[in-house]
Amino acid sequence: MPFPYYARLSARDQRIYLASDRVSAVRLLRPDLLHPLVAVLREALEREDRKAVEAASSYLCRGITTMLEIPPADVEVLAARPTARWGELHGLYTREGRRMPRIQLWMRTAHHRRVVKFRTFLRTLLHEAGHHLDYEHLKLDDSFHTEGFFRRESSLFHQLVPDEAGGSDQDRP
Repeated sequence: MPFPYYARLSARDQRIYLASDRVSAVRLLRPDLLHPLVAVLREALEREDRKAVEAASSYLCRGITTMLEIPPADVEVLAARPTARWGELHGLYTREGRRMPRIQLWMRTAHHRRVVKFRTFLRTLLHEAGHHLDYEHLKLDDSFHTEGFFRRESSLFHQLVPDEAGGSDQDRP
């Protein structure tokens, strides 16, 4: 069942939305090869080492795009999340002309400046990478938040962190 904003989309965008919604998983050929990068990312977050978090995130994203045989995206990790009346920005995916697409992530919460929990950070990385996969892997003309999109994000997470199917993604002290 489409999300409420579906009704406001143009006929073209509704077709893209439905095409996105039909795909519920992205299967990586050998996700086990990426598990060490996931461990490095976890350790870098625990050390609160922004440069190491950025490197691990970049390598992990590059591993995913290589396995799917699609062009890479640049990954940048910044300090504290930007905030506005609408809330905090966790991640951002941008495509600008001929430049390499960019994924920006923030590793600290906006108000308390605490390092984001591992699961939350990884899910945000996979969420933003999911937008890239929509364009490059699924060849969609746009990337919408559909149930299929969120299922694809979860399918990647469970392939990369198979021993952590449960748990909470909340940023708690």
